[in-house]
Amino acid sequence: MAGGWALDLWLGEQTRSHEDLEIAVPVGGFPEIRTRLEGLGLRLFAIDDGEVIGLSPGEAPPPGTHQTWAMDPAVNGWRIDVFREPGDDATWVYRRTGELSAPRAWASGRTAAGIPYVAPHIVLLFKAKAARPKDERDFALALPRLPEAAKAWLAASLRAIQPGHPWIDRLAC
Repeated sequence: MAGGWALDLWLGEQTRSHEDLEIAVPVGGFPEIRTRLEGLGLRLFAIDDGEVIGLSPGEAPPPGTHQTWAMDPAVNGWRIDVFREPGDDATWVYRRTGELSAPRAWASGRTAAGIPYVAPHIVLLFKAKAARPKDERDFALALPRLPEAAKAWLAASLRAIQPGHPWIDRLAC
C-alpha cells in the first residue's frame, strides 16, 4: 500500500476518507501485478505526463512512465493506482530524481496481518511535493509518531530535493 492508506496502516486506524487505492511495486514485480489485475477483468492505462494511454492485455507500459491506473469496465471507474518504482526487492530508490535510496526493509513495513505498506517517512517525502490540505493533515498526524531516525532522514531528504520546504523546520529533532 502507498499514499494515505499506507499512513493509515502504519497508524493502525483510518484517519480520513481516501479517493483511491494506491500500491507501489518494484518495476521488476509489475508484470505479475499486471497479470493479476487483468485476470480480475480490469483494464490498464499508463499515465505519461497527464496523458492516459490504454494498454492492450499483456502490454508493457511505455518506458519512462511510472504510474498505471486500473479501470473496472463493469462500473466504468478507476479501482487502483499502481506506482512502478525503480530499485529492486532489496533497495528502494526515489523515482522522482533517483538521488535517494534506502534498504527496502527500512522503506517499508507490514501490519500485524502481513499487509505491506510504504513506510511513513517515504510516503511523506512524496506528499511534500504538493502539500495539499490532505497532505498537510497527514503530515501533522504522522509527525508525533515518527521515530527520530525517520524524522532526521526525511528532513535531510527534503533539504536535498526541496530546500526550504516548510516541513523541514517542523522535523527538527
